Amino acid sequence: MMAKDTTGRLHVTVKTGGKRKLSSKLWLERQLNDPYVAQAKRDGYRSRAAYKLIEIDYKYRFLKPGLSVVDLGAAPGGWSQIAARRVGAIDGKETGKRTSKGKVVAIDLLEMPEIAGVTFAQLDFHAHDALERLTAMLGGRADVVMSDMAANTTGHRKTDQLRILGLVEGAAAFAREVLNPGGTFLAKVFQSGADAELQAQLKRDFSGVRHVKPAASRQDSSERYVLATGFRGEQGQRSA
Repeated sequence: MMAKDTTGRLHVTVKTGGKRKLSSKLWLERQLNDPYVAQAKRDGYRSRAAYKLIEIDYKYRFLKPGLSVVDLGAAPGGWSQIAARRVGAIDGKETGKRTSKGKVVAIDLLEMPEIAGVTFAQLDFHAHDALERLTAMLGGRADVVMSDMAANTTGHRKTDQLRILGLVEGAAAFAREVLNPGGTFLAKVFQSGADAELQAQLKRDFSGVRHVKPAASRQDSSERYVLATGFRGEQGQRSA
């Protein structure tokens, strides 16, 4: 059913009934009324998350032609699509030069359909051979490690915060192993008072650490992103 909201825009309301739970109804309504979801379909992006990366990179310019990128938890592939264009892994408007061709390696526990310019492996980044396999796929180390992963939620706030924090800490530890000096780490986090140690570690490992909340993040969500730039390499690890 469609009706106009207080702004005069059409709003889709999903009826309950059958086996559909209230939580499913609310999620579906939010998807149907989300302008970024609609825009992603028009632009050919696999998820609304693509606009979050576009906005963050537009402001901080860390995805540059010729760089090597690792996308952790990449499925369905919105971030990988943007990264491939920005670093020149495919011929695109951002580069236009084959001499500046970058690389994008994406991994996820789930399968992901092929994306132009992206090398994908169905792989857990916690696996003992993940680092070796990724460096082989990259042909060396990475300049950017990014993660839009979120842990499965239980509904218990403290438990969910700890799960999410553990996932980000694991991604940051992985980034320390694979990044070139001067590299960048970008990851989804959620506002919480439990991440003080993560912030301290990132400040030891990187020259710049900041939090970013792009406009494409839903305003009623505590979601934000941590952007760490200027990886110190072995120097930062020795001082940890």
